[in-house]
Amino acid sequence: MPVITITSKNFESEVLNSEKPVLLDFWAAWCGPCRMLSPVVDEIAEERTDIKVGKVNVDEEEELAMRFGIMSIPTLIVFKDGKPVNQTMGVQPKAAILGLLD
Repeated sequence: MPVITITSKNFESEVLNSEKPVLLDFWAAWCGPCRMLSPVVDEIAEERTDIKVGKVNVDEEEELAMRFGIMSIPTLIVFKDGKPVNQTMGVQPKAAILGLLD
């Protein structure tokens, strides 16, 4: 599945009301570690059809970043049934990210 750009407008429908678990990547264009992590997140989105993968640009979506207390990016949050169940900060190996989903 392609990565979805998550905004405050589609957050409820794409994340909170999703039937599938959602992996959200909070990032910014100026963030070097975010650029390192992005291809890994994209790869997971292509490989895992059982989940939804979204990206939240913290510069454009400050309200969502504040709502989830994002203090450092990249931050990954896994949502299941509309609730955050796992979270990690910084660049992570693919295996660690996949571990968050299980």
